[in-house]
Amino acid sequence: MTSSDSQPTDPGGPSIEEIARTATLARLALDQEGLEAARTDLTAILEHVALLSSLDVEGVEPMPRPHDIVNRLADDVPGPVLDRSVILSLAPAVEGDFIAVPKVLGEGGA
Repeated sequence: MTSSDSQPTDPGGPSIEEIARTATLARLALDQEGLEAARTDLTAILEHVALLSSLDVEGVEPMPRPHDIVNRLADDVPGPVLDRSVILSLAPAVEGDFIAVPKVLGEGGA
């Protein structure tokens, strides 16, 4: 893809204000140059989606992926394990015989 491929051909597209609002919602800190770059990229993406939407796909069979992939299933074979004391000595924090990790869920669980 060349640099001209990512340049929008339509001066329309999302406004800088819409890009700034989207960036805020995504918790992205973009300066004016970043907003312009994001607008250019998003406009090119939307133009490409519009082009894809205009294609005649009548009779084209949908497929979940572009290649025939078969899951490679291998037997679970136990390998060598480290001694518990070695693992605990490498952990940043321990509680008894367990590795201590920060709480990530609220009181209600998931």
